[in-house]
Amino acid sequence: MGKVLVTGGAGYIGSTLVRLLLEKGYQVRVLDRLFFGIDSLEEIKDKIEIIKGDIRDARKEVFEDIDTVMDLAAISNDPSGELDKQKTLDINYLGRCRVAHLAKLAGVKRYILASSCSIYGFQEGELTEKSKVNPLTTYAEANYLVENAVLPLGDKDFCVTALRQATVFGFSYRMRFDLVVNGMTGSYFKLGYFNLLRDGTQWRPHIHVKDTARAFITVMEADVDKVNREIFNVGSNDFNIQILELGEKISKGIGKPFEFAWYGDPDKRSYRVSFDKINRALGFETKHTIEEAAIEIWNRLEDKTLDWNDPKTRTVNWYDTLIDWNLRIKYIQRDGEIL
Repeated sequence: MGKVLVTGGAGYIGSTLVRLLLEKGYQVRVLDRLFFGIDSLEEIKDKIEIIKGDIRDARKEVFEDIDTVMDLAAISNDPSGELDKQKTLDINYLGRCRVAHLAKLAGVKRYILASSCSIYGFQEGELTEKSKVNPLTTYAEANYLVENAVLPLGDKDFCVTALRQATVFGFSYRMRFDLVVNGMTGSYFKLGYFNLLRDGTQWRPHIHVKDTARAFITVMEADVDKVNREIFNVGSNDFNIQILELGEKISKGIGKPFEFAWYGDPDKRSYRVSFDKINRALGFETKHTIEEAAIEIWNRLEDKTLDWNDPKTRTVNWYDTLIDWNLRIKYIQRDGEIL
């Protein structure tokens, strides 16, 4: 079996993907800044190689002896991307361009980019990989820019694929409650009702974290001719769901009545996505349901293996905390000494 480098391998998707790669017999190297710590990889750290580092300055040695790079390192959602727009572009666009170029120079055979369906923004109809894009946030714009930069690198010796992932949900080892299914389930556990972002009619495609991790492996194991310089939407046509209907599915999963309260301004992001291409080309189908994910999250909240109040489960809040800590440290430093 080959050796895989997963950038962002300690993250929400990465920590699940790394485990699936190990189960299939692959050797795994992880490059991660570890802003959220190493807890997500603690139980498997002796089975993988972990390099604490930033994709913006990682050395070429990181890519030695690697067959496939799965590039997941990024500021990971729309609100976080707006904290510092230039930093988001530096990491999510320029940083990942750098990874792709270094991988090619090092003789890596395959590069798989973690992109997002968020680049479709607000549009009517069912969108395919050939549809126009409408990125509404810095996060979405960076994904589109890096797609355009790395896909042309593909050639007979270097296979490049971009995966536009649907909104991910489900339990992972670096848990996130700032994703819609997870957050709705957690808020019901805490409050006894859902907090729904107005006005509930917005469409969003969804995919379980285990399924999106499987998609990376499916692409890596596919014939080069089927995936080189290709973009794939990753999700399920059955999981193009409006937010109100999503609440009903979660209620069914956890066995509770559908009760909710509105919050915030109307969400401007609304889109339905076709996932026919990845199904036709690679035979990829999702296996895990929203109801299944909701009950697992609920049970873990009940048995306290998940903590709704953990600040690390909300990406933008944790970045805010880190920024605040950094500012405080700088404030009390003088001439390199901490007073």
